[in-house]
Parts: sequence; structure tokens; C-alpha cells
Amino acid sequence: MSESANNQVYVVAGRQPWNRRVFDETIRRYPGEWHFVGTPEEMTLELMHRLRPRYIFFLHWSNIVPQELLEAFESVCFHMTDVPFGRGGSPLQNLIARGHRSTRITALRMTSELDAGPVYFKEDLCLAGSAEEIYIRATQVSAGMILRIIRDNPQPTPQSGAVVAFKRRKPSDSEIPETTSLQELYDFVRMLDADGYPRAFISHRGYRYEFGRVALKDGRIVADVTITRLEEQP
Repeated sequence: MSESANNQVYVVAGRQPWNRRVFDETIRRYPGEWHFVGTPEEMTLELMHRLRPRYIFFLHWSNIVPQELLEAFESVCFHMTDVPFGRGGSPLQNLIARGHRSTRITALRMTSELDAGPVYFKEDLCLAGSAEEIYIRATQVSAGMILRIIRDNPQPTPQSGAVVAFKRRKPSDSEIPETTSLQELYDFVRMLDADGYPRAFISHRGYRYEFGRVALKDGRIVADVTITRLEEQP
């Protein structure tokens, strides 16, 4: 590890509990001085000017980052597609809905154009399991990428190839569609099974049924279900 990495300040930003857990268990042990930001309200230009980080790393951060911050500090995000394929929102859900079983996490420099910045490098990611399991796995992979970035200080290169943009999902998109395939139904439920995301649901006779902890085995689907009255929905 270079002497410069030991003397640098770094910031990690993440909205989900698994981001904080990986930061506490792994990232903060890397060389240098590390700080964690967990809400958009904390991510201020004033704080960043006070800390003066070499890099700001964004883990699973769906909020818009102010342009003046991106211009002042080298900001890195970890997008769950092989960009320029899959720029845009809800990458995990869009990938699974398209039948992908694996993807690549791209470490890219953040710019004013969403997910269009130059690329540092990419790593493979398996898409098996629930959404939360995949997000935890992705954060762990991203932690290893962070170590490589502070160690090697790679220069990002422009993206190349055809742009395929993903559309961010809305809460109403979590309603389970008609399908005759158990595999498709299983994939639909598991891709939405994470804290902070609208679970897969159906509405029937005044009640809403939300599904999670899903498993596909022996030709059947097993899942937990939460039932609420429709008038109790926000």
C-alpha cells in the first residue's frame, strides 16, 4: 500500500444498513482516515470542504448529488451493470426482469449525466438470491473495488458502446403480473425482497398481500406473506 493512501481522507456514503455494516466491518480498516455519511442531509459541500477527501465513494445512493460537489471532489459510484448497458434506475430489478443471472459492477466517476462518467474498472457479480442478499454481495464487491482504487489511483476511461437506458421502477410496478411460469414469479418476488423497497404484492377483495423470503423448490414457491387492508395502505 502506498504511503499516500495512508495519509489520505476518504468518505463513504450509503443509505442502507448493509452499507454501514460493510463500512464498519471492512472499509474503515483500510489505510487512511475514513468517514461515513448515511443521509443526503449530511452530504453537504460544507462538510466535504472541511474533510477534503481524496475520494467520495457512493454505495447504493439514489439521491442526486449536487454538481458543485462532483466538480470539487472525485466522486465514485458503483453501478450494477456493465455500462453503457443499463444506465439509469432500478438496475437490479431491470436485470432480473430481463432474465440476467449475472452482471458486472462498474466503478465509475460521477458526472452531471447519470451513470455516464468514465470507468475505473468492473467486477463480476452473481444475481442469485433475494434482492437484499444481492445488495449485500454487491457492497462487499464494491468494498474490494474501493481498496483497489485507493491503492492504485487508476485513471478512468470513457465509456464505449451502445447506450441502453433502464427506467426507474415505481411502487405500482411491484404488483405481481400475470404469468404461467413459476421461475418468472419467483424472480419477480425475489428481486423486490429488500428493506426500503416495495415488496411484490397482489390485491384481492379489499386486502393487499405482500410477499418476501421466497424460495423455489420441488416445483413450488414458498414465501412469507404480510396481509393488510387496502384502506390502510398509504
